[in-house]
Amino acid sequence: MQTADELELKLAEAESRLEALTAQVRQNDEKLRSSQQREIQLLQAPDLDSLLHELTAGLCESFDLRSVSLVLRDPGHEIRHLLLATEVDRNPDLVFVDTLVGLAPQYIALQRPWLGPFAACDHGLIVGSPQDLASIAIIPLRCREELIGSITLGSADPHRYTADHASDFLAHLGMIAAVAIENAVNRARLRRSGFTDVLTGWHNRRYLQARMKEELATACRDGRSLVCMMLDVDHFKQVNDSWGHTAGDAVLRELAQRVDAEVRSSDVAARFGGEEFVILLPHTTSTEGRHVAERVRAAVASAPFDLPDGGQVEVTVSIGIAEFQPGAGRTDLKSLGEALIARADAALYDAKAAGRDRVVVEAA
Repeated sequence: MQTADELELKLAEAESRLEALTAQVRQNDEKLRSSQQREIQLLQAPDLDSLLHELTAGLCESFDLRSVSLVLRDPGHEIRHLLLATEVDRNPDLVFVDTLVGLAPQYIALQRPWLGPFAACDHGLIVGSPQDLASIAIIPLRCREELIGSITLGSADPHRYTADHASDFLAHLGMIAAVAIENAVNRARLRRSGFTDVLTGWHNRRYLQARMKEELATACRDGRSLVCMMLDVDHFKQVNDSWGHTAGDAVLRELAQRVDAEVRSSDVAARFGGEEFVILLPHTTSTEGRHVAERVRAAVASAPFDLPDGGQVEVTVSIGIAEFQPGAGRTDLKSLGEALIARADAALYDAKAAGRDRVVVEAA
């Protein structure tokens, strides 16, 4: 029979284990709540850029890690184009690739999270910030049974992620992240469709009106000038009359491509209507704008345009330029934008009247 002292000792040991288990349960509950909160933040991200920030810097801070990198397969560069439309700086921990082949050995059969030691030779391509990493967790992102990328959690602790650790909650995080990415991309596509000209892929007049206010506000705040460049295809009616509207559409598509190659990604380019295009050049003077416009004019006239029937046609453009300079009391952005476009249109009219295929800057 056990003595009272032995029973008290066993009772104390049992109470100690119970306290430890209770603390563990509380800790697990807290982890679960934190995990659920993170997942809710992902699902409620207002836009694609915010979501990608949450999946990298957000998770890095939340998990207290050295780095978190996101790899996304984007063969058509669609996601990259969607992000360019937001005019945000590129996330250094966001890696876009055309194919996942050869990125890491684990990608060959990445069905569930892979946990283990970091090896620069194997994992350098999927980690944006590889310094001082000792262990990583590669979480697959799958959409309709297809691997579309991964999230890589990186730690300086070699024991943080090992093959012995449970990975169910990481797998669940990957599932939530994949759904959130798909939804955010679809929302971005929908948003872009309302601001995109279907024929050329450029922004449309509605988008220009919204961005005009933003660019004018920025120009006023920074005290920097803004140039508006209006471009019109010379004798475009003759193209439609001689070769048909299909040929005219082909000319406008190629024209947009040639112009796009001569302007910056930070410039705002839009199809204004018909054969007219408008480009806003932030932080640009009229002198600098003229140089850009001359490059555009030369690029358009540099070679004939191919037509659907195999023929070719010479195309030139006329360009008008107007400059906005910030000044005191100029706060009606809508009126300022309308006036800037009207001034660029007047300069374009002068270019047409002077013989076409030329650039005219509004008179000072």
